[in-house]
Amino acid sequence: MVLEKLGGSLRDIIRRVANAGNVDQSLIREVVKEIQRALLQADVNVQLALKLSKEVERRALSEKPKAGMSSREQVIHIIYEELVHILGSSRELQKGRQVIMMVGLYGQGKTTTAGKLARHFKKKGLNVALVAADVHRPAAYDQLMQIGELIQVPVYGIPGEKKAAKVASAGLKQFAKEDVVIVDTSGRHALEDDLIKELKDVAAIVQPTERILVIDAAVGQQAGPQAKAFHDAVAISGVIVTKLDGSAKGGGAISAVSETKAPILFIGTGEHVEDIEPFMPDRFISRLLGMGDLSSLIEKAREVVDEKKAEETMKGIMAGRFTLKDMREQMEMLTNMGPLQKVMGMIPGFSGKLTDEQLAETQERLRKFKVIMASMTDAEMKDPKMLKGSRITRIARGAGVEPSEVRGMLHQYNLSKKQMKGVLSNRKIRRQMLKQMGEKGS
Repeated sequence: MVLEKLGGSLRDIIRRVANAGNVDQSLIREVVKEIQRALLQADVNVQLALKLSKEVERRALSEKPKAGMSSREQVIHIIYEELVHILGSSRELQKGRQVIMMVGLYGQGKTTTAGKLARHFKKKGLNVALVAADVHRPAAYDQLMQIGELIQVPVYGIPGEKKAAKVASAGLKQFAKEDVVIVDTSGRHALEDDLIKELKDVAAIVQPTERILVIDAAVGQQAGPQAKAFHDAVAISGVIVTKLDGSAKGGGAISAVSETKAPILFIGTGEHVEDIEPFMPDRFISRLLGMGDLSSLIEKAREVVDEKKAEETMKGIMAGRFTLKDMREQMEMLTNMGPLQKVMGMIPGFSGKLTDEQLAETQERLRKFKVIMASMTDAEMKDPKMLKGSRITRIARGAGVEPSEVRGMLHQYNLSKKQMKGVLSNRKIRRQMLKQMGEKGS
């Protein structure tokens, strides 16, 4: 998970408040000290950490709980609000024709991020193209071509050409009909005069709707001065912070950038091309605190769920049918949504609950269940009651597992089936499901 160390510390603080017998001045001051320590360990600026903790203390001691809130819930809500506040506001990129210019120093993940961003827009149904205007790094063109092939997005470049503005201009003409054109530009080890001139020349040619700065989370608090320097040079419209998967410096980078008032648009959360997500401070902090992020979970599910299949499964469940086929489809949807650790982090109450070992065991168990199901006949998948004795032995042999593991999978299936019945026994949930199915059918 993103910033796991900071998240773990903050979740411990939240649990301490939630389990406190009495919320008094002594508890508040101890909690405030723990918040300060957690933020400083995550490299958040000292003044910013002190400012936040003092505001938490002031509000917790002076504000009365809102209607329907206990004093414990009020303190937790204040901590949440103040953490969101230090991260600044979020902004979504505009719709319609866009030309996005990517800028940044060497080694920040700019070219990879250009590909991730292209995939993000493509998944939204837009026509996307990439322009390789980094004319100084020898491998930049080849790298972008490889990314383009991977995500099936066209790439334009002129190998050997040294004028970035010329490449950018030709690329824009080539992709005049595309919805989104992403222009990758050159980097340097520092923001030198020749880089500034080149970026200004490219910007003058392509007239970008967005100038996005890419910054590595490991830069820490230096992200602030970097963002300011690029903003002074080319008026950046937003920032993408990369390599946030577990980086201890991530708190410094995010808080430093937010101080410049340049909105963080996306964060990079891993090495794979799908590891990028829109940055929304409220959702980000909600996950850090273990409160989950149901909005992002639903959006992820929509990306991978076949609506027709989902509706058929729902109708079967409503009619009291839940087969091994249904269970397999649920498992495939879950694995298609990404690493289990990220998905669990979006479910309220599950963030940080399972250790890395437990998550790895669960992932392996799901993989093994799929192998076992692949050794079953269609009739057995539809009617698991058939699975006894010799059938279980045959399936185990075909899947390369022990018969006890097949029985373990069937036990899990029966538990899931019982849970489904329990959910459907709730009249309110049943009415909601029937209403949703009715709306889809109308």
